[in-house]
Amino acid sequence: MGEHHPATTPQEAQALAERVAAAMYARDQASQAMGMKIAAVGPGCAELTMTVRTDMLNGHAICHGGFIFTLADSAFAFACNSYNLTTVASGCAIDFVAPAREGDVLAAVAHERSVSGRTGVYDIEVKNQHGQTVALFRGKSYRIKGHVVEAL
Repeated sequence: MGEHHPATTPQEAQALAERVAAAMYARDQASQAMGMKIAAVGPGCAELTMTVRTDMLNGHAICHGGFIFTLADSAFAFACNSYNLTTVASGCAIDFVAPAREGDVLAAVAHERSVSGRTGVYDIEVKNQHGQTVALFRGKSYRIKGHVVEAL
């Protein structure tokens, strides 16, 4: 898991993922400004929620796709950094499959699909409060040097 301080048990890996997420969220002004909350995090996975506000609506009175993309991208970031190895996006794609409306509570659930060397692939599904899929997002990650938090 970590290059220098590997988590050796599932409990240690979970604790590390939670510590990394807390540190990242504290510095993540964009996610905070959009009202995102961390619902869950674990090794290679994360769930973030966001309520669609009036100022997120486009000219069709539905949630602007950029906000849905950002929610999915943030869930992706928390999932791929959960091992405390600084990781960034190298590419992302999204398919919008249903509209999100004002007041909808969206949940973006990210799952690691593959990690090999410095690269990874993550799938993120965005659903509304009724369980309807709003968007499907795939992110490709690239690990760079460094750690998100200092080792304990």
